[in-house]
This record gives sequence, C-alpha cells and structure tokens, in this order.
Amino acid sequence: MSIDSTTTIYLIIGIIIGISIGYLFAKMAFLIKVKKHRKHAVKQSSSVILGQVNEKIAPLLPNFPYHYKDLTFVGKGIDYIVFDGLAEKSIKQVVFLEIKSGKSQLNANERMIRDAINAWRIKYEIIRIK
Repeated sequence: MSIDSTTTIYLIIGIIIGISIGYLFAKMAFLIKVKKHRKHAVKQSSSVILGQVNEKIAPLLPNFPYHYKDLTFVGKGIDYIVFDGLAEKSIKQVVFLEIKSGKSQLNANERMIRDAINAWRIKYEIIRIK
C-alpha cells in the first residue's frame, strides 16, 4: 500500500487546516474567558469602591445612629471606633463599627476582630516614648 504525492499533499493540507481551526477555537475560547474574568474584576472593583464611598458617607446620612463628632475612622478591620456621647462630653459606650453595603459579608480579619471583641479580649494600653 503506497500513498501517492496527491494524497500526501491533501493529508498535509488537512492537518494544517485542522490545526488552524483548533487554534482559532482555542483562541476564541481564551478571549471569551478573559473577557468574562475582566468583566467580573471590574464588577468586583466597582463594589469595593462603592463600599469605601459608603463607609465615608454613612455618618452623614440622616438616620445614622451616632453623632459624626463621636467617630474615629480606622479603616482596617474596623471602619470606625465610636465614642458614643463624646460630643456631649459624656461617653455612654465605645462601639467598634463596621459599615457594609449590599450583600457584602465580613472578611476573615473582620470576623476575628468581632469575635475578640465579643469575647471581651480588649484592653486599654498606654505606651510612653522617651
């Protein structure tokens, strides 16, 4: 059984076409996947930015439960420490406040902080620098 030159040429052309079509399908699938990931990243980034804006604006809203002068912005792990009543010179309580928007959840660090506070693992400390 021998293969003539025409069959060999057709076989080579077929392989080249097959590889080209496979490459194009793979490239299209890759580009679709990249587009999907980019869209998700932009959506996630928008949510983070909106959350940060909400953290800053929330104290200015009319139904916010604390006086804005009682707030100290922390921003990492906890958004605010509230010295409730400080503006009136009579602190009723200290509140560790986290502001969330939409369906956002506490991250692992925020949960650990919440758990430490709820377990009363809190102290007041002074460090003097000489």
